[in-house]
Amino acid sequence: MKVDELLKVLENVKIDENKIDERHEIAKYLAQILSDDDSIYLFYIMMRYKQIIYDIYSYEKFLKSDKISSNDAYVYVENTYFLEYDSIRYFYPFLIDRYLLPFAYLSKLGFNSLYAVPATGLKYVSMVVRFPSVNRVVVEVVDINHAAINMNLPMLIPCILGTTKHIDDHKVEDILSRLHSRKLFAGYDFNEAWEILNRYYENHDTSLAKDVKAIRDAYIGIFRPFRIEYDLKTKQPISSNKW
Repeated sequence: MKVDELLKVLENVKIDENKIDERHEIAKYLAQILSDDDSIYLFYIMMRYKQIIYDIYSYEKFLKSDKISSNDAYVYVENTYFLEYDSIRYFYPFLIDRYLLPFAYLSKLGFNSLYAVPATGLKYVSMVVRFPSVNRVVVEVVDINHAAINMNLPMLIPCILGTTKHIDDHKVEDILSRLHSRKLFAGYDFNEAWEILNRYYENHDTSLAKDVKAIRDAYIGIFRPFRIEYDLKTKQPISSNKW
């Protein structure tokens, strides 16, 4: 399927509410297997058979050797940690790495560049964030089509890409730059939203409470994440919710 044809299909895809339990299952599994991860790897691909997960370099190697199929990729995962607790990173995981969704979406479209790898079967994208100082790991799982459409990613993929499966870095940067300048969060772009949240949480500027609520509502509306929090020591869930 050509890229423009695939984009039209994705624009008409709506989140499947019957998949909520599946997102819970994925979040729980990622929290358990990545909570103690101290490897050098940051990005992973979970396959359709959810017990199989590869770091992105192994995934690409196996893909090139035809040992796996890009159609069997299911979840694009970023796994990271912060030594000190941070409210913004704790409550808004998908604001940590604004590149995550674009790279996952480009992967779903079959492109290969930077941290985008051909993974046409992708259904979800997930952020796993560990906070050792407070013994917490937070996992959010998002329907990739829902978030991409809400962020207008289909319109930001330049038509000049055609059917090529490789994008040079300049084109990737152009996509990212245009995405980041959009006022997605209650009239604020990524940087502005982060600054407001930082002033509220770190500097305790309560005058921004309404802005923070609006940003939070926009965040939930865009991503509609399934969220789960685990205790790093006991490996037991503390809370979970869906939007």
